Amino acid sequence: MTSDAYVKIAELISASGKRGALKKAVFSKPEDKANVKCTLTLRLVGGKTVLQAETLRADNKALHENIATDDVERLLQMTSAWAQINLITTQGECELRSSKKGKVTLIGGDKLARAMEQNDAPCAKIESNNREKNYILSGSEPFLKLLDVSDENGRVRDKRQSKFRQINRFLELIRDCIGHLPSEGTLRICDLCCGKSYLSFAAYHYFTEVLGRDVKMTGVDLKPDVVAYCNEVAKKLGFDGLEFLHGDVNKYECDEHVHLVISLHACDIATDFVLNKATQWQADVILSTPCCHHEMNHTIECEALSFIAEHSMLRQKLCDAATDALRLKRLEACGYSVCALELIDPEETPKNIMLRALKRRNFDISSPEAKRLQEEYLTAKAFLVGDKKVSF
Repeated sequence: MTSDAYVKIAELISASGKRGALKKAVFSKPEDKANVKCTLTLRLVGGKTVLQAETLRADNKALHENIATDDVERLLQMTSAWAQINLITTQGECELRSSKKGKVTLIGGDKLARAMEQNDAPCAKIESNNREKNYILSGSEPFLKLLDVSDENGRVRDKRQSKFRQINRFLELIRDCIGHLPSEGTLRICDLCCGKSYLSFAAYHYFTEVLGRDVKMTGVDLKPDVVAYCNEVAKKLGFDGLEFLHGDVNKYECDEHVHLVISLHACDIATDFVLNKATQWQADVILSTPCCHHEMNHTIECEALSFIAEHSMLRQKLCDAATDALRLKRLEACGYSVCALELIDPEETPKNIMLRALKRRNFDISSPEAKRLQEEYLTAKAFLVGDKKVSF
């Protein structure tokens, strides 16, 4: 049975939240030792004031939860899991303590309750989760409206917020690579396995409208209806330097030097086709976010890792990481500086790893370093799949 003191402090937190008087509630001495501390504050989310709980975990991760200010039942569930709670409001403070023997004491609770009943509460400062971020795009760009990311007024649609964040994050990653692209002349860009081409339109807009560069860009995809749609959108936008072609990326050839190759969520070995083509062209910058990783799952043959691979869920996670790591080793052997970056919050999509490769100037493929990198790649590949023929 829950102590009356826990019920009382849950009600006080709710009341102070509804009155806008809550500064913060700090929870410590957890029942679950996987938790360290929790802080409850007021936040403005979607135009509504809520109680936002940030729980610091023992593994240094932080969990967030938004709770309605009148949800006393949820607050009671939450408060009863902590042995000490300090509630701080604009009208006073109180503290709950629970001893190891189970004695629960609420200090200052009655006084705080009387203060909130008798006086109008000065409002605490309420932070907003909706404060405008310093995005490259605002949402009002014509291509976002035509792709239905934003409405006709330039407001990003609620269901497209994650896509909007993804596009902006991708442009930030492109911005980070500007120094590895030529500073003058026409930029040649390819989006391979482009799909609906959100990134093609975003990249073209960024280089031409934001940076004022001359761009010739090609998107390639196997779906003829998608290609036709994208060409229609490009025409409506007046993006004269952007074209979309129907075809296999393995067979697509470019007569000019390609400066930038991008690809978002090319499925399974299609990512390897993209990377192979980009390295053949010796592209200056490669940005690729892989999708599913089936091939490694079907071909992994590594006794040393069998204790992981025998569990299907862990096997897939292992294969995801191993495939992308092997791809990076191969790109290194081809003369690139490489890294794996987070494209977007993994809570929004698990397909959030961006493989970035920057061409190293004056890299000699016949040098001892090149031979060492090639040997490291082949050794890692043999370790994972033996002598099986694979795409990565």
